[in-house]
Amino acid sequence: MVRRACYNWGVEFALTDEQQQLRRTVREFAEGEIAPHVMEWDEASHFPSEIIPKLAEMGLLGVIFPEKYGGAGMGYVEYAIIIEELSRVDGSVGIIVAAHNSLCTNHIFKFGSEEQRQKYVAPLAQGEKLGCWSLTEPEAGSDAGGTRTVAKRTDSGWVINGSKTFTTNGHYADVCVAMAVTDAAKKHHGISAFVVEKGTPGFRPGKKENKLGLRASDTSEVVFTDCRVAAENLLGREGEGFVNCLQILDGGRISIASLGLGMAQGAYESAVRYAKQRKQFGKAIAEFQAIQFKLADMATQIDAARLLTYRAAWMADQAIASGAADVRITRESSMAKLYAGEVAVRVANEAVQIHGGYGFIKDYPAEKFYRDVKLCTIGEGTSEIQRMVIARQLLGK
Repeated sequence: MVRRACYNWGVEFALTDEQQQLRRTVREFAEGEIAPHVMEWDEASHFPSEIIPKLAEMGLLGVIFPEKYGGAGMGYVEYAIIIEELSRVDGSVGIIVAAHNSLCTNHIFKFGSEEQRQKYVAPLAQGEKLGCWSLTEPEAGSDAGGTRTVAKRTDSGWVINGSKTFTTNGHYADVCVAMAVTDAAKKHHGISAFVVEKGTPGFRPGKKENKLGLRASDTSEVVFTDCRVAAENLLGREGEGFVNCLQILDGGRISIASLGLGMAQGAYESAVRYAKQRKQFGKAIAEFQAIQFKLADMATQIDAARLLTYRAAWMADQAIASGAADVRITRESSMAKLYAGEVAVRVANEAVQIHGGYGFIKDYPAEKFYRDVKLCTIGEGTSEIQRMVIARQLLGK
């Protein structure tokens, strides 16, 4: 029986000195190394490969993994701070780091054998390799149980056929965790996970999507054509891949909540700067009550989203610390993702409105945040799916 996380709450909301220093360090890095290139990367849909070694050097590609596997040995609260601060400057970099950490590497870490951890988690956590995670298919989006990619057992392992879509880092990943049907009769319990390495015959990236936002991140198809993998590439128990995915998505939704939170913060700060500088009718527009009310609402909603996101992250850390593998934070992570994602859209919309006509042109960051944030109401389960997940948790279904 799966247990839902439930912990007594204290009243201390302050970050530790170490967490505050982490925020400052990542913010300084993002503003110095990423900010100067944001619009250039966005306009060209350029995947920022040049920044990956720097992210690795800072330990940002192995945030939540133990030092014994080359990770930074930090928790989900620190992870949320990191994704927030990267996304405050560029959500594209935020989602590259998030998909690598919380989806691909985390799936192998949580459900892989010790041999798989040593072989894959260590180089992924150290940033020597980049990871991607492939669940979604053209006909299996919100209904991930409708997976059509098939893996058939052979004497030497498995042969995989099918294709996945909307895979973050798909063209650039060295390691892919992909779901495939191994027993169609068992439906959700007949889907298994596999680790597939770049260069494996029959495995290739497909179409790169031309996106509305987050254009510097790579979103693409991955294609399997008689792709042969060894028996030891089965990740976790046969038939439990989909069930394991649901657990991985608990952490993935903290990622998207943090992504939305960071972009909302960035959009809000751009609106504050502009409101103080822009003059109309002889004074800064920040002096007008209409603008002040917008900023007040934006700041309040961002703060509420941050509390929900950090609560989910804190509970994830507590669940890990307890050592209880059956503790879930599904409700809390879905609430954080739902609210933070929708707040990001509202805040970015208001940021454009405060900028007026200048919010519609690329000389100011408001329009990019406006384009980027929409992903947060779609990725890792749409807002509609989050409401279904939350309702089922509330009703005990």
